[in-house]
Amino acid sequence: MSLIIIGSVAFDAIETPFGKTDKIVGGAATYASLAASYLNKSTKIVAVVGDDFPQSDIETFTKHGIDTEGLQIKEGEKSFFWSGKYRNDMNSRDTLVTELNVLENFDPIIPESYQDCEYLLLGNLTPQVQQTVIKRLKKRPKLIVMDTMNFWMDIMMDDLLETIKMVDVLTINDEEARQLSGEYSLVKAAKKILAMGPKYLIIKKGEHGALLFSGDEVFSAPALPLAEVFDPTGAGDTFAGGFIGYMAKVETIDFTSMKNAIIYGSALASFCVEKFGAERLINLTDEEISGRIAQFVRLSAFDIAL
Repeated sequence: MSLIIIGSVAFDAIETPFGKTDKIVGGAATYASLAASYLNKSTKIVAVVGDDFPQSDIETFTKHGIDTEGLQIKEGEKSFFWSGKYRNDMNSRDTLVTELNVLENFDPIIPESYQDCEYLLLGNLTPQVQQTVIKRLKKRPKLIVMDTMNFWMDIMMDDLLETIKMVDVLTINDEEARQLSGEYSLVKAAKKILAMGPKYLIIKKGEHGALLFSGDEVFSAPALPLAEVFDPTGAGDTFAGGFIGYMAKVETIDFTSMKNAIIYGSALASFCVEKFGAERLINLTDEEISGRIAQFVRLSAFDIAL
């Protein structure tokens, strides 16, 4: 089914305890669309880059069957750039450089060929841009998934709340859930956030897995224990891409499908962190993905007599 992913396509420079990179391709739409492409064969992106963005990297999207008609290339301008350094625990990082460049005045253009959108992932951008995308679609998608972050809670809370009302699924991490709700307990936080409008809430907990809430239903997904994490950049975006890619594949919107989608998203995110940037996501095989899913099944399976 037709899936649109909106977000940044950018350059990152990353330093972790395992090494550092010069400029490499990153951005929410990059990670999410590559992840989704393994599950859905009609993935399209809406993003913007400068004329410094290599054609070879655009061809990487094409090789994955990702439609790039919605990727704007701004002549004479530079692509968004972020540089960061992770601390030893790999859970916290320091931003060293942020250059918005083309992203500063990003106006998302929806090509006519994208108007058949049935599944929409709103990557982490300003709430106004996310709203604009929804309003520019002639027909509301069957499922709208939204990612956001604490930065928008700090400076654009009213706009953020208005956008949250317009979506079906909100995905945020545990710290953001606590900030958005004012509750420390994630169960209480989820109840308050669901009252803001979305039908489903996913709370990501990094190396501790993820929680799915809807009404009175709760699902706790494990995280796969990994011996080494080289680079957690983009793991959350990869998770979101895998999640909505699975939902678009099965075309069933219910709690059970979302539980499975979370496992697929978690599995793809576990690949993402094994190398720097999106490198690990580019050449995955179906066998590798199936094997990783099987690991998740074994991780949480048990047999107990009641």
